[in-house]
Amino acid sequence: MKPFRRSPLLVAALASVLFPPLSSFASEHTRVPLFGTSKGIYSLEADGKALPLWTDGSVSKIARYGGEYFALGERGIVATADLATWELRNAGLPVKVLKKFDGARKSFDRVVQELKDLEADPADPGKLVTAVKDAVFLSRDGGRSWANLGFPVRTNGVKAVAVASLPETVVFVAHAIYGVYYLEADKKGAKWTELNEGLDLLETTSNPDEVSDIKVIASSSAPTIWASQTFKASIYKLDWDAKRFLRVWNDGRDFGTVDSLDAVAGAPIPSAAVRFVEDGSIGELSLSLEGVAAVKERADLSALVARAGKAAGASLTCLLTDSVSLSELWLLPFALPQAPARTVSARGKEGLYLPVNHAGDPRLLAPYIATIDSRGLDMVVVDMKDDYGRLRFEPRDRSIREKGRVFNPIDVEAFAAALKPHGVWLVARVVVFKDPVLARWGGGKYAVWDEKTKASWQGFRTVKRKAAPPSTETETVVEPYDEKWVDPYSEEVWDYVASIGKELTERGFDEVQFDYIRFPTDGENLRDARYRWRDPGMDMESAILSFLGHARSRISAPISIDIYGANGWYRTGARTGQEVELLSKYVDVICPMYYPSHFEQDFLANEPPEARPYRIYFRGTLRTDRIARSRVVVRPYVQSFYLNVSYDKKYYGADYVRYQVDGVRAAGAPGLTYWNNVGRYDEIPAPLKVRTAGNAAADSGAGID
Repeated sequence: MKPFRRSPLLVAALASVLFPPLSSFASEHTRVPLFGTSKGIYSLEADGKALPLWTDGSVSKIARYGGEYFALGERGIVATADLATWELRNAGLPVKVLKKFDGARKSFDRVVQELKDLEADPADPGKLVTAVKDAVFLSRDGGRSWANLGFPVRTNGVKAVAVASLPETVVFVAHAIYGVYYLEADKKGAKWTELNEGLDLLETTSNPDEVSDIKVIASSSAPTIWASQTFKASIYKLDWDAKRFLRVWNDGRDFGTVDSLDAVAGAPIPSAAVRFVEDGSIGELSLSLEGVAAVKERADLSALVARAGKAAGASLTCLLTDSVSLSELWLLPFALPQAPARTVSARGKEGLYLPVNHAGDPRLLAPYIATIDSRGLDMVVVDMKDDYGRLRFEPRDRSIREKGRVFNPIDVEAFAAALKPHGVWLVARVVVFKDPVLARWGGGKYAVWDEKTKASWQGFRTVKRKAAPPSTETETVVEPYDEKWVDPYSEEVWDYVASIGKELTERGFDEVQFDYIRFPTDGENLRDARYRWRDPGMDMESAILSFLGHARSRISAPISIDIYGANGWYRTGARTGQEVELLSKYVDVICPMYYPSHFEQDFLANEPPEARPYRIYFRGTLRTDRIARSRVVVRPYVQSFYLNVSYDKKYYGADYVRYQVDGVRAAGAPGLTYWNNVGRYDEIPAPLKVRTAGNAAADSGAGID
């Protein structure tokens, strides 16, 4: 099945012909269709208007289990039997604490941790399963209480869950990196067991590519269990007896998303059918007794979604009728959320990182302006608070001057005046939590603390090296990392950084880019690090989100953030707190560093190996966009530097850089930034005709020159 590219206008025009009147859905007990948005739950009335039913938070999924309606969203799980009286059903689910700071006082919001999915056992609708990023929960009483079933791996990254009677209770969870696991929940002492045989792997790895959804569908005998993949556009049926997934359909594209699997009411037995949302369309797959798959487009449902989207007045997320439950509607072009104007303004920028030492001298700046003009670039990223915590401008705000150290500053206004005539979008890079200057301030008031030394924490490693001559022995020495960190839980640190961003945008910068917006990750003594500003109930993600919420409240310009490439490639914030699904709700631009040199050297190095940079950047850009649900601009950093690793030794050069650029552009030209720490950009390609995924030297090897 090829991707459907029907226009919203065509879909809407088909509605009256292909979809029956809304009144045909109604019964004396229900009001449908229902749809969820970023503002709550609404019914779609016969006159095409939206009637609000519950407006206490955003909603990502609506379903009917037994005689009740359930909604999943920012308030956790809310349920109702009559669409009039709603109650929260979160007892036993973990809570996240978000901190707010108004410049003088702090306050706290206690919210249910983001729930990734909600499913019921079709044989027993009172039996429900849900999950947070790193734990699965089961309810046997319609969600009134939840029991923690633990987790199969140490790394967070849940995408989907399901529960079935086979005939005993079996719970399934899909992990972003390690695939599907199951737990026989009725057995005492049962352990999570891997269930990945038959799933497509992420090429050149031993891990299955991410499973986006698992759906249990009742049948006349044993239930059928379906699965889909986020980045492969594939659908599977599980052979439970053989513990193996059988792929029954793939749409043939190199990259695509299938999600939101749903039962098809009235499908003939023993044949099987499942409905799904794909990027661009709603489809329906039927599987005959002979195992032959047939797929058709459900234009009637697309038309209904288009009508709901028109009535919503907010981002449309999910839809429910008497026989249909669909979520992940952001995949449909007529349900995409309306991006804020500031996000739109940051889209499509291509530029380079400019070392600040070259920014303040017109003579040194001139070659960069020439490169910008000759290469068709329109953006510059420059350090205004650098990796050593130094301020590279003269702040006007007294509170900034009090805590910061000004070093070799540039004239911000003169810099802007030199670049603006060339149509350049100015981005101020601000290093956030790696800051030796602020770590020393006030006797280490804001520093990450070392529990053993009772001083500012600094990571170290032990290495063996040859002793100084004339000795021929080796010696073990402790090497400290050249990093000092401030406490990411500190609201005063947040305010300092936000004040810097606010002033810079008021003085000519178009965007603030936060780097090192994470916790420290390196050091054999990492377990000795203590965070004295951490308030009860907070974790890494809540610290990062609280900081971004504070920055967003003070900065009206676009905010971008830099993240590790792996955190953009996989749905996990392991070790760093950088979880794209959550971060995308707070920022306008996400800048993953998919540097080929930084992945394992055989990662995606299949034939032809020279096209590896294209594969990494094409798929990485799309993967981050999917994980972020298209809320943000994905603007990757392009590796414009050589690293002494095996792949770079063989392939680094102009083509290496060009393939990265081609990959980003083929993924939709959301923007990119060339990175070279010392500002050498000899390999930046001249403006060329943009190559698409079909003609670039991707997986097929065609077109390599």
